[in-house]
Amino acid sequence: MIAASLSLANVPGMLRLFRQRRTDFIIGLAAFLGVVLLGVLPGIVLAIALNVALVFQRIWRPYRAILGRVPGLRGLHDMTSYPHASTLEACVILRFDAPLIFANAGSFRDQVLELASADPRPSWIVIAAEPITDVDTTACDMLEGLVTKLEDDQVRLVFAELKDTPHRKLDQFGLEHVLDESRFYPTIDAAIDAYRAATGHGWTTPPS
Repeated sequence: MIAASLSLANVPGMLRLFRQRRTDFIIGLAAFLGVVLLGVLPGIVLAIALNVALVFQRIWRPYRAILGRVPGLRGLHDMTSYPHASTLEACVILRFDAPLIFANAGSFRDQVLELASADPRPSWIVIAAEPITDVDTTACDMLEGLVTKLEDDQVRLVFAELKDTPHRKLDQFGLEHVLDESRFYPTIDAAIDAYRAATGHGWTTPPS
């Protein structure tokens, strides 16, 4: 069994995974060891289970980024990579890199509320929503309460670049009373223009 399993090992491929993506390397190694120690079928089942767990973990705790403007670069960029990027005065632009569903609705709400309670307090929070490909009932219930709470705190939550399918689902769940069309913008630039027109605020000067 061990000799047969070793013959299946793709050493160059595993080394490539080790260099480029450690999580995939760990899953590959676990699958290989599962085949060696448990047999072919249990090893395959283990690999599938680990992949499913990894996908769920990425949805549960998706990558999120605060976006800013970098001099000399088009568009907006992750401030983790560009900590000296310019920001809009009293406005936060948050990109959420996952469907908005039961698994991550709570973490989305918590981060938005944390941003809304920052000092100085933002007057707008713009969700760069292009990666949000779906919403479910739990997320819609969360958004209804979140928007109401933010309005009480005089913070406006808006969405930019939300795809048609999740946008329609928000309407189907009856959220028009808290998420009317004035909260949706076709592009991030359109949301920024609307914010600047409404508040008169501009971009901060990046530190030298």
